[in-house]
Amino acid sequence: MLKIEIEDGIAVVTLNRPEAMNALSKAMRQALYDGLKSVEANPDVRVIVLTGAGDRAFTAGLDLKELGSDPNGLGAANAAEPVANPVKAIETCSKPVIGAINGVAITGGFEVALACDILIASENARFADTHARVGILPGWGLSQKLSRLIGIYRAKELSLSGNFLDARTAEAWGLVNRVVPADQLLPAAKKLAHEIASVPGDSVSVYKKLIDDGFAMTYGDSLVHETATTSKLNAAVTPEAVEARRQQVQARGRTQA
Repeated sequence: MLKIEIEDGIAVVTLNRPEAMNALSKAMRQALYDGLKSVEANPDVRVIVLTGAGDRAFTAGLDLKELGSDPNGLGAANAAEPVANPVKAIETCSKPVIGAINGVAITGGFEVALACDILIASENARFADTHARVGILPGWGLSQKLSRLIGIYRAKELSLSGNFLDARTAEAWGLVNRVVPADQLLPAAKKLAHEIASVPGDSVSVYKKLIDDGFAMTYGDSLVHETATTSKLNAAVTPEAVEARRQQVQARGRTQA
């Protein structure tokens, strides 16, 4: 139910239950945790692309059929451990995770999408927060994160109505980085992954953590945190290293012009 393909420093992790709209069963959540831990520990992997099998769904969220037959199943909605909470499994991964949203991302699936560091959406992608309609309130961060990303009024419109948001509107609202034709989704995600993977050293993982840590703070506290974190790191960089990197950046700039 989880496919992992590794090539040229990129791990493509695919939620693979297309017949169930890639719903996050208990076994799927365990597999995702194990898979992410595996690729995080793999020194050959620098960036992860997370997507869903098929063209209908990225993931429809928690498996409601499974929850309906398990008296303790609803505990998953507030699970704090990464092994049971896919959002935590993604957020605690030190390597960048690009979400390639191939279809609908519904409720818990919406939360999983928001856990990714970067979102590229297929033109078939749609997002919906149906927690209120299902009668379960979010426990993986959606109620707090969405308003910080798209504004409180838009977040309330989506969450209180349960309406679907199409890919182009999601792009206009700043929810996704860009929208591409369906057949270009994985190529676009892999291209960006390769560009990130080409950054030398461990700068990407350190920078990702700096951004994430600061996002959880007030603006003033985040500035203090940035200074405290980067002063020590920057002091260890030699002028020779800066010059070598500067030449690499200039060469790359000429090829991208």
